[in-house]
Amino acid sequence: MATENGKKEMVNMRVKVIGKTTVFSSEKFGRRECPLVTFDLPYLTFFYNQKVLLYKGGVFEEMVENLKEGLRVVLGEFYPLVGRLGQDEEGVLRVVCDDAYGGVEVSEAVAEDVDVAELAEDETSSILKEIVPYTGILNLEGLHRPLLAVQFTKLRDGMAIGCAFNHAILDGNSTWHFMSSWAEICRGSTTISVLPFHDRTKARNTRVKLELPKSAAEFKRLTQSNGETKVVPRFREKIFRFSESAIDKIKSDVNSNLSNGSKPFSTFQSLGAHIWMAITRARRLKPEDYTVFTVFTDCRKRVDPKMPDNYFGNLIQAVFTVLPAGVLLANPPEFGASMLQKVIGMHDAKAIDDRSKEWESAPKLFQYEDAGGNCVAVGSSPRFRVYDVDFGWGKPEAVRSGSNNRFDGMVYLYQAKSGGRNIDVEVSLEAGAMENLEKDQEFLMEV
Repeated sequence: MATENGKKEMVNMRVKVIGKTTVFSSEKFGRRECPLVTFDLPYLTFFYNQKVLLYKGGVFEEMVENLKEGLRVVLGEFYPLVGRLGQDEEGVLRVVCDDAYGGVEVSEAVAEDVDVAELAEDETSSILKEIVPYTGILNLEGLHRPLLAVQFTKLRDGMAIGCAFNHAILDGNSTWHFMSSWAEICRGSTTISVLPFHDRTKARNTRVKLELPKSAAEFKRLTQSNGETKVVPRFREKIFRFSESAIDKIKSDVNSNLSNGSKPFSTFQSLGAHIWMAITRARRLKPEDYTVFTVFTDCRKRVDPKMPDNYFGNLIQAVFTVLPAGVLLANPPEFGASMLQKVIGMHDAKAIDDRSKEWESAPKLFQYEDAGGNCVAVGSSPRFRVYDVDFGWGKPEAVRSGSNNRFDGMVYLYQAKSGGRNIDVEVSLEAGAMENLEKDQEFLMEV
């Protein structure tokens, strides 16, 4: 880049991509197709879902070869990941997997002045955007891009594995099923202990035709109101770590005043109310301002007939709880927890079916921001055993989300590295509100 005096200025790029290749399944399966069903389609205009795993030690070149070989094997069972999105003659979307094309994009990179500790810090480092591929890429671009892109980055003291999954073909449950299976093969297993279940027609076999924008830029233009550009607030991303004792106290306090016969509040409902109230306080909302708590609920055991845990695809729906900020904050935490318990409990097979039929009758392409105003939206789950993803050189030092699908109020819940009932709460929040949250002792407890 040239400066005013004509001298050249070096751009300080800390991550350098040194190679890129396409990895195919070692199993030749000809041509396979699987439909995109109602549970998949709304995510076409979300961004690729990004995950980053950080590992210490090891010989980078040997680790990469082992990872690639394991990937070739595991893709034989998780074959939709080697496909591309396609439309049939009626414009209905599907995943097309063919030995003649497709594959997973794999990049290798070097960041030798970056160490694991920097990337694992509680405050998200800007360098993370260079560690994981496909930042800012919409899922609908899977029509001409790989559905999985992986970047292996050599760090000063270890490796970063950055993965970008097309959210139109899998949810968090399926993402971590794939990751754990890949790691299992890399550790030397000749078989996958839990095979994926691929029959999407068992979930919902409804053909829906969508008129798709051709790119992220076109979608952005179509969704802007009167041509006005939405002002995006500056926000920060940070992990708050809650110990077992903190989680137990939150849950105990919320359940301390239960009336006889009342159903106890779960860990999620208790922690969810705790987070919702804290973020609402941090935002300094007016009492009459509405705040929305959104959770992406796993529907595998809620649909009729029930689906197996190893169902590979999307089987989640967003569930919304709306309250005036003044009402939420004027009541004890068990009030917010009771609202979450009620709304989540009501999301049964009939509610799921009604929601699906409503969307099929008038399909709409969503953005993450559509979760609601003054929103607290919770994704991922501490049930996902993210720290058990051991490729043969130990458990990860840290697991993080990438920068895609983040907005003011997005929260990811992760199993903590220490295991047990410890939970990491990854929060994206407008900078001023984040500063307030960091000072909120009621929220922080012993964090």
